[in-house]
Amino acid sequence: MGSTQRIIERADDRSRTLIRNAGREIRVARRDRNLSLAAVGDAAGLSASAVSRIERGLTPNISVLNVARLAEVVGLEASLRLFAGGAPIRDAAHVSLLARFRDRTHPGLRWAIEVPFPNPGDDRAWDAMLAGPGWRYGVEAETAPRDVQALARRFALKVRDGRVDGILLVVPRTRRVREFLAAAGTLLQAAMPIPGAEALARLGEGRDPGGSSIIRV
Repeated sequence: MGSTQRIIERADDRSRTLIRNAGREIRVARRDRNLSLAAVGDAAGLSASAVSRIERGLTPNISVLNVARLAEVVGLEASLRLFAGGAPIRDAAHVSLLARFRDRTHPGLRWAIEVPFPNPGDDRAWDAMLAGPGWRYGVEAETAPRDVQALARRFALKVRDGRVDGILLVVPRTRRVREFLAAAGTLLQAAMPIPGAEALARLGEGRDPGGSSIIRV
């Protein structure tokens, strides 16, 4: 199964769960307020049968608008927030960046892409995993990094939960990336203290890079 297909299937599963949970909460609130299906439907611009199906999670393509309307009618407030989650799809530039990095490492090192986190229920994955005798590092490739604080937070959580010895941030040798790293100051450097050239030289020899590092290739 391709990585994109896995991502879509995971999203579909999450969508069904969210719809079921929202329908259940709407049904509980409606009954608590002694409201009929017809009364709620009239207020929200839906039929009683449509409300019933939504409450039972049988309307997979329900709009956010209708969820928000039903929530308001029964005294709830709908909320939609997005959080960092699983691995996103990768474009050609991202794949090429990982390939260039791998070409610079020793062929005897173990290499795997899109390695899921070991914790049950955790949808995150490393872009790649690089390992040698007694050590392993999560690899994250960023072709156009922007928000240094968000990046630092995400990497800190992945190192904490990913059961690795550190993280290797791989970036391209572009002016944009150079400016980003200069603006980042010590925020990323504190978390990734090993100079990139030094880490890359060690990896080329098949050795432990010595710690987390920002590597430009």
